[in-house]
This record gives sequence, C-alpha cells and structure tokens, in this order.
Amino acid sequence: MREFIKLHSMEEIEAFILENQLTFLYISRPNCSVCHGLKPQVLKLMEQYPDIKLGHINADEVKEVAGRFSIFTVPVLLLFVEGKEYIREARIVHMDLFNEKLNKIYKNF
Repeated sequence: MREFIKLHSMEEIEAFILENQLTFLYISRPNCSVCHGLKPQVLKLMEQYPDIKLGHINADEVKEVAGRFSIFTVPVLLLFVEGKEYIREARIVHMDLFNEKLNKIYKNF
C-alpha cells in the first residue's frame, strides 16, 4: 500500500508541489476523527493513480498552511497539476465523486 510523505514546513510543501507534475496533499490535524477515518480510504483510492505523489501535512505543525491554501477546516484534499491547484475537497468528501474528478484529470494528463 502507498504511503504519504510527511511534509514539515512550507518550504518542503512548496518544493514538493513544484518538483512533481501530479501532487496530492492531505491536510489534517491529529485530533480530527474525520481526518483519521478518511485517510485510509484516500490511500486505497490512490492505489489506482501511481503517478500522483502523495504528501501529508499536519496543520497543527505547519500552521502557515492554513493561510497559504485558504484552509478553514480539515481534512482538506488538494490535487496539483504542474503546480496549479485542480481539485479541492474539504471536510466531508464523497469518495465516488472525488474519484471521478481524479480519473478525468489523470487520464487526460
């Protein structure tokens, strides 16, 4: 099973986005039950998309992430294509719809 790369600073996050053509960020907080429940579902789904690089950010550790990406709640799922944000999902994520969006972008890339 794939794993997330833990990103610990804004510098690491920015470099991660710029260095990879397809980048996915999972932003969460340690005390968020929705975050913990959704993460394994996202990892399982991402098995279908091996070219997408996966990054995880603890919003409590990297507080600047909220301002940088205009985040008001967690979890937040962000997909970047060549450094540009293409998908944003937050809090309650419908995995089927999220998969459809991912699939369209992935197969056209």
